[in-house]
Amino acid sequence: MLRSAVSAALIGAAVGSVLAGGVLFARAQTPAAAIGIDNFTFNPQTVTVKAGTTVTWTNRDDIPHGLAATNNAFKRSQALDTDDSFSFTFTTPGTYQYFCYIHPHMTGTIVVEAATGSNTTP
Repeated sequence: MLRSAVSAALIGAAVGSVLAGGVLFARAQTPAAAIGIDNFTFNPQTVTVKAGTTVTWTNRDDIPHGLAATNNAFKRSQALDTDDSFSFTFTTPGTYQYFCYIHPHMTGTIVVEAATGSNTTP
């Protein structure tokens, strides 16, 4: 009886480790892109990603900035103070224009390609 319990515990620990490793591996595979906000500009100003990619904007300026899509493709961010970030996962191929709603002259573009390669516009 004790041998069965020990064996079950060891097998459970091994399976749990394998599953946890698989979850960590899958999490590490999530595509991501970073855009900095500095000196009243988005850097890079145009980013091309595959569908399913999470884009994160980080404010490096000393004043707040906010993000909004020109076609409301994503929910507008809260005002981002220095070092604050905002992320959105783009799932549909197309071209997305965005801007700083506090400083509308600040603009950028996200081009989302199909995960399999070709680009289609929504």
